[in-house]
Amino acid sequence: MTEKEEKYRTLIPQIKALIEGEPDIVARMANAAAAVHGTFGFLWTGFYRVVPAAGPAESPGSSELALGPFQGPVACSRIAYGKGVCGTAWRDAKTQVVYDVEQFPGHIRCSSAAKSEIVVPVFRTAAGNSGHQAPEKTVIAVLDIDSAALGTFDMTDAGYLEEVCRMISA
Repeated sequence: MTEKEEKYRTLIPQIKALIEGEPDIVARMANAAAAVHGTFGFLWTGFYRVVPAAGPAESPGSSELALGPFQGPVACSRIAYGKGVCGTAWRDAKTQVVYDVEQFPGHIRCSSAAKSEIVVPVFRTAAGNSGHQAPEKTVIAVLDIDSAALGTFDMTDAGYLEEVCRMISA
C-alpha cells in the first residue's frame, strides 16, 4: 500500500464521522474540504455548487458553478457550464484528472501556482425502490483540488475522492 493510499484509508472514516448525521450539504462540504486539505496540504481544496446563473449563461437551464466551501487562496467565484476543468467535469458528469493544467484546453487560471488538478462531480441522490441511495447523473456540485506540483493526481485519488463525493451527497 502506498503512502497516499494509507492517508486516504485514514481520511475516509474521519470524513464519514465528521459529516454523518449532518443534514446540511454545505456543512458536509466544508468539513470534507478541510479534512482533505489538512491531510494532503494541497494548494486549493474546495467545492463549486451548481446554482442558477447570475446573468446570461451558456449552460442548460441557465445554471453555473458558484464557489462553495474551500481551503486555500482566493478563488474564481463563478464558472460556466463546460468551461475549464470544473465546467468540463460538470458537463461530462465525469472525474477529470489533469497532469498539467497548462495542457488542458480552456483551463481557467484562478492561481498561477496551480500545476495539476482533479475535479470530481457530486451527484444528486434519490431513494431507490429498495430504499437505498442510488446515484443519478445529475451533477449538483464538483470537488476541485489544485496542486502546486505537476502530476499529483491519479486514479487512486479519483477513486477515493469519488467515495468522498458520494458521502457528501448521501
